[in-house]
Amino acid sequence: MTLQVGRAVVESVVREIVRKRLATCPGKDAEGHPSRLLVNASARHMHVSQQDLEALFGPGHQLKPIHPLYQHGTFAAEETVVLIGPRGRLISNLRILGPVRSTSQIELAFTDAIMLGIENLPVRLSGDIEGTPGAFVMGPQGVVELKKGLIRAAMHVHMSPADAEFYGARHRDVMKLRVGDGTGVTFNQVHVRVDPTFRLEVHMDTDEANACALHLAKEVELLKQEKVTS
Repeated sequence: MTLQVGRAVVESVVREIVRKRLATCPGKDAEGHPSRLLVNASARHMHVSQQDLEALFGPGHQLKPIHPLYQHGTFAAEETVVLIGPRGRLISNLRILGPVRSTSQIELAFTDAIMLGIENLPVRLSGDIEGTPGAFVMGPQGVVELKKGLIRAAMHVHMSPADAEFYGARHRDVMKLRVGDGTGVTFNQVHVRVDPTFRLEVHMDTDEANACALHLAKEVELLKQEKVTS
């Protein structure tokens, strides 16, 4: 017996196969459209080296994930520490984000730095910590003195190569981010970071998120910087 399959069924099956294939492509959603732009506020946190982790929590300690973050392989850990500022002021329950890194660093908002008594905390991309302030960090098993590593994280966007192609951007470019309809708020220094493992996401700190009322925004848009001609 020969089974006759209608054209509509065949087309439906083909569409489903294409949909699933596109869903796995960087820079495309399930319908083949460009990735949805996600903007997230990044609260103060610590990235920790294995050496410092063991000094804070004991020999051989491993981070315990409590939930994944949007970027592949990253997570919020169960572990928290106490950050001690230069005037003895404290930030308790500072969350550690995983996985461990080669060097420890702490990312704060401007108001966090003021509260701790740190003046002129530099705005840096993650990992660029030369010449930055340090502090004491206290865990349940010990205290670590960071000679450097406290920064205000520069606003940045994670992109896959396909996302970068869509936006006409390259690694280390600088773009603009408009948040909100109508007049909205435009941020002028959004650093582009491109990697095949990245998902399209802008990170800003909590001060920046409050300034643009991110929690109320219904529209966000990445814009290329206009070249100034003399």
